Amino acid sequence: MAAMAALQSSMSSLSLSPNSFLGQRLSPITLYPVPVQSTEKPCLIVMRLKRWERKECKPNSLPVLHKMHVKVGDTVKIISGHEKGKIGEIAKIFRHNSSVIVKETNLKTKHVKSREEGEPGQIIKIEAPIHSSNVMLYSKEQNVASRVGHKILENGNRVRYLIKTGEIIDNKENWKKLKEGNKTTEVAATV
Repeated sequence: MAAMAALQSSMSSLSLSPNSFLGQRLSPITLYPVPVQSTEKPCLIVMRLKRWERKECKPNSLPVLHKMHVKVGDTVKIISGHEKGKIGEIAKIFRHNSSVIVKETNLKTKHVKSREEGEPGQIIKIEAPIHSSNVMLYSKEQNVASRVGHKILENGNRVRYLIKTGEIIDNKENWKKLKEGNKTTEVAATV
């Protein structure tokens, strides 16, 4: 009973003025806010790939793929970095971050732990990626690096060519050699 008496006395001591919030009714506008549609475009979602590397993604969560001026099998010259001046062939491309792997260049040392008890650990050399802006297409015949251009031949085929030399890069013989090389490496890997 003493607790009820104390509560009643504290409630009666409260002074409610007309300007105070207590005792006033809320207007229906503040209870149900009207959703406002923004005119801004939605920002790109950033998907977590690794702790140090982030992939830009489209709103449907697919990665943004960049156009590349090089393809797998092209001969390129590295034009910047500590491997500057080296010539090699493109082994793999990563379109989500515009980087390429050039065979036998930009070798990094990787320390591999043993997977089983008796197996020793290893120190291996792997080819690290290089940004595609740091490589330039190279002509083996004339020993010159050049930018790439696009043109349409008389038969309607769209091909890439070297601007300095006019040499056509995309032709069926080059693609046949590349396909045969891939098949022989697959057969060697399975044996």
